[in-house]
Amino acid sequence: MDKKKVTLFIVNNQSGGTHKIVLSAVWLKALSFICAVLIVIFAAGLVDYFGLLLQAMENKRLKVENAQLIKQFQIVESKVSALENSLERVKTFTSKLKLITNIDSTDRITKLTVGAKPSAGQQVEEYEPMEQRADTETLTKQDQVFVNKKPLNDQAGELAQEVADKDYASLVIRIERAVKETQLKEQSVIDLWEGLSERQSLLSATPNIKPAKGWFTSRFGYRMSPFSGKSILHAGLDIAAAPGSPVYAPADGVVTFASYDEGYGKLVSVDHGYGVSTRFGHMSQIYVQVGQRITKWDVLGAVGNTGRSTGPHLHYEVRINGTPVDPINYILDE
Repeated sequence: MDKKKVTLFIVNNQSGGTHKIVLSAVWLKALSFICAVLIVIFAAGLVDYFGLLLQAMENKRLKVENAQLIKQFQIVESKVSALENSLERVKTFTSKLKLITNIDSTDRITKLTVGAKPSAGQQVEEYEPMEQRADTETLTKQDQVFVNKKPLNDQAGELAQEVADKDYASLVIRIERAVKETQLKEQSVIDLWEGLSERQSLLSATPNIKPAKGWFTSRFGYRMSPFSGKSILHAGLDIAAAPGSPVYAPADGVVTFASYDEGYGKLVSVDHGYGVSTRFGHMSQIYVQVGQRITKWDVLGAVGNTGRSTGPHLHYEVRINGTPVDPINYILDE
């Protein structure tokens, strides 16, 4: 049996008294082991605490980065959408310019009209018929592709990963497509400009503005006549405006008719050359006369309600070799 002992003296500095503690070597080793274990546990807890603290700081940083990343992608998304919208407007504008300027060939009527005009009584479907649409159950199953997705953990950086993997890729594709379309449109506009330089006189004689300031109340095409109730071709555009509003010439030309017509009321017709002519009906006043040469933006008359009219407006027609075409294709400022 181990008889080794350790004696500890505790001295009180104030009273000078002493206390003696005698411990066997076994107890001393046991106390030392317990103290060592407690120190290790404390050190491990301290390390774990600082690890959790660092993790919390990292989570906050990732959350801020995720928010910034989402905001940046939203900005890029809006810019890409604006670019796509601008390209679509350029595409429409370029198409109109080509339609207006490319009229020196034999099939000019076909090139100046957009699509085939419907025949009398023909029904035009603009939307998918109700009986052909999917039922509610089918649509719900399709939506499950998005509903069943596991929520993303933004603190673990999964949201940033999702944005990086999906949104970034889709944005890159859209941007590359927009860049390619921009290059194609640039070349198309260059070709168009070169063609316009050669057709300057033709362009100045081709209608390309809205002849009166107002809003469209009836478009070109077949409609129910407000007088007979039958489906007939409305050969022009109706532009509602205040009575007396000026009616402008949309291009250079010569006045070929300036008088009263039973249907059109007070009517002005202008020959712009190249087979293109325009008509302006239901006016209250006529300010030009037959044979007068007019230029673009000259005032031809005033908006009125004469002839077979249901209210003050301008009836505007564009004709190619006598055939009415849709005037909206000759309005570039809309």
